[in-house]
This record gives sequence, C-alpha cells and structure tokens, in this order.
Amino acid sequence: MEVLAVPLLAEGSSGIGALGVDVNSLIVYLINFGVLLAILYFFAYKKILGVLDQRAGRIKDSLDEAERVRGESEERQAEMQRTFDEGREESKRLLAEAREMAERYRQEQASLAQEEAARFKESARQDIQRERDAAIDDVRQQFADLTIIAAERVIHRSLDTKTHQSLIEEVLDGEALDNAAGGK
Repeated sequence: MEVLAVPLLAEGSSGIGALGVDVNSLIVYLINFGVLLAILYFFAYKKILGVLDQRAGRIKDSLDEAERVRGESEERQAEMQRTFDEGREESKRLLAEAREMAERYRQEQASLAQEEAARFKESARQDIQRERDAAIDDVRQQFADLTIIAAERVIHRSLDTKTHQSLIEEVLDGEALDNAAGGK
C-alpha cells in the first residue's frame, strides 16, 4: 500500500486525492448507485414492501394462531383437571361405598355367625338332653330288670313282668318327685 500511496503523494495531490480516491470515478459510482436505487424504487420497492407486508401478516396470523392454540390448550388443560378432580371424587365416593358395604357385610356375617352359633348351641343342648333322657331311661330299664331278677330270686318264683315294671316305675317316680321337692 505504501507503494501506491507514495507516487500520489509525490505528485502533490491534496484532499481526497491524497487518499487515493479518484473524484471522477466517485461521482460516476454515486450516479450509478442513484440510478440503481431509482430503478429498484419504481420497480421492486412496492413488490418488496408487499412481500414484507405479506410476511408480517403471516407472522401476525401465526402469532394469533399460536395465542388461540395456547388458549385452547389452557382450556383443555383446565377441563382435563376438572375431569381428573371429578374422577378422583368419584373414586373416593366409590371407595367409601365399598368400605360401607364391606362393613355391612362383615356385620351381617358376624350376626349370621352368632345366630348359627346360638342354633348350634341350642341343638347341642337338645342333643345332650335327649342323650341324658335316653341314658336315664336305659338306667331305669336296667335297674328295673335287675330289680325283677333280684325279686324273682328272693321270691323264687317268676312274677308278671308288667306288674313289676309298673311297681318299679311308681317307686322311681315317687323318688324323683321326692328328690325334686327336696332339692328345691
């Protein structure tokens, strides 16, 4: 660069020429630029502005659409939250009902078990009473038979079985009444 600047400085140029700029060329470049600018202004400026306006419109529409979608998204999210909350409340209600039904079932089963136990207990008492009565009747019968055998041996003759049986029953019934009256 020093090589080019040295001859210009040597010629004694001053001002803009001293910087290595040709004024005539600069004027031609400026006129060319002005003509190009005028041609672009008359032929392309409106089209460029139209394209820019269309682009700005599309961007605005896209922003409006994005805002609308965001609003719908918020509404759907709020609706989903409401649905979720309703579902949660419904599940709590169903769970409470299930617990209540389970408690009722448990109480019913406990009541049925108590009734069954009472029936079983009563049945066992009746069975025991029947067995006791049967055992007493059996003992009476054996006692009567032994008494008849003993009486026959004592008397050395055979007595009528029905007569002896009725006598023994009378004696036993009399003793049972005496025991019952004495026990009270």
